[in-house]
Amino acid sequence: MQTSFDTITPLARAAVPDHSTAFDPALVLWTDTVPGGTAWSGVVRRGNTLRFTDTHGAANVSLMLYNAEEKTERYNMPDTLKAQHTAYLTAGHVCYSDMGRVLCSISGDTCGWHDTVCGTSNAAGVQAKYGQARYQAHRNAMFRNGQDSFLVELEKWGMDKRDVVANLNLFSKVTSDSSGALHFDAAHRAPGQWVDLRFEMNTLVVLSTTPHPLDPNPSYDPKDVALTIWRSGTAGADDACRLHCPENGRGLINTERYYL
Repeated sequence: MQTSFDTITPLARAAVPDHSTAFDPALVLWTDTVPGGTAWSGVVRRGNTLRFTDTHGAANVSLMLYNAEEKTERYNMPDTLKAQHTAYLTAGHVCYSDMGRVLCSISGDTCGWHDTVCGTSNAAGVQAKYGQARYQAHRNAMFRNGQDSFLVELEKWGMDKRDVVANLNLFSKVTSDSSGALHFDAAHRAPGQWVDLRFEMNTLVVLSTTPHPLDPNPSYDPKDVALTIWRSGTAGADDACRLHCPENGRGLINTERYYL
């Protein structure tokens, strides 16, 4: 029997407090904007928080995560979901590696639902849905896809197709009905929504801002995403992500021991 995503009832958890948009500007390390339809990669250090802001209200950020020092350790979608008894991610959740450690915690979120299961777009899917716009004719307005964007960024770090893992899609809500069919909720996004990833490990972040593969917009119109990173520290003893469930507490202890 199929269960719809929006009827999943999580286990009892610590209450997630209101998440203020405020942080000390003196702690900000840098800000930047990733244009829609492009890609970015970089290392975010343990104890820093990276905020993604959907400036137009229609962005998608396809995201992959790797241990910066040992890239064979990477984000593990099945463990992340089963440990936290959920099918999507939001504030209070963490992203687990395949070694049972926490790469990052979602310390704040005004969006409320981030897709974990739909993957990213590929060249055939983009051409079938939007048509073709090659670089030779359209230059930077060419139609890009998530899979190829990932591969371009991975090559910069000595990685290739073998290193592509299941990705997270920030700002995209996808639900399933009782038959298991997936549905993209285009009304869920709004201008100015943001999500904070607080990094508990030194992490290689690889992202693409190409459209979600289920986005119903018939036009290729990817939107910009603003990045802000600041010194935040790591999860404290009373942190909502740590207290969300016993598994998260153990995962953060495993992570802290790694850095002793």
